[in-house]
Amino acid sequence: MIKAENLTKMFGDFTAVSKINLFIPRGQIFGFLGPNGAGKTTTIRMLTGSLKPTSGKIEILGLDMRKNELEIKRRIGVVPDEPKIYDHLKGFEYLEFIMDIYRVNNDEVKKRIKELSNAFGVDYLDKQVSDMSHGMKQKLMLISVLMRKPEVIFLDEPTVGLDARSARILKELLKKYANQGITIFLTTHILEIAEKMCDVIAIIDRGEIIAQGDIETLKKGKDKSLEDLFLELTAQEENIKNAVDIL
Repeated sequence: MIKAENLTKMFGDFTAVSKINLFIPRGQIFGFLGPNGAGKTTTIRMLTGSLKPTSGKIEILGLDMRKNELEIKRRIGVVPDEPKIYDHLKGFEYLEFIMDIYRVNNDEVKKRIKELSNAFGVDYLDKQVSDMSHGMKQKLMLISVLMRKPEVIFLDEPTVGLDARSARILKELLKKYANQGITIFLTTHILEIAEKMCDVIAIIDRGEIIAQGDIETLKKGKDKSLEDLFLELTAQEENIKNAVDIL
């Protein structure tokens, strides 16, 4: 469902992502972890067609991104780390706009909007987007993507701004979708979420994937949490100790 070969992105002389390879099958929840500035968001932007790679090949749903960009975008869903929604629209107007863009303005999708709104506690679709908090916008963005049930869903830090109840519902919903054959690609700084949810995890640091596999494979039999493993692999454990000693 998601395939990347030697995917590279350079900004001038700076290499943001360097020759990464991904192969993510149908129905898998794939966690993409890394420190700030490691290349996570750049990778998602390339995989979803909003940023052109410097080199390498991307296939989504078996389609070449270079030849089938619009078809791919029609069939995937993207929840960015910052919800970008037109401020002058009301919540329901934004959802109607998205339904019209994707040509899914039908009773089935409208029913799903009601179900998702009830689940996430969204009772403010008459409110203007400019008057919504970050968390309210995040829920609206989630509904605008999940209402379509795309075949592949990319989520960049999806629980940021969500209350505990909504975050739990989202996690359970993503597991349900994966069981139905939908592929989930998510980034998160909350390692507990990754450890409990993801079938496979890749850790990126300085633009390169430094570890990849299921939790047990990554731990290699060691009695360590994912947090300990992550800090060890990204060489941050010693920095933390030094910082605490200084304080």
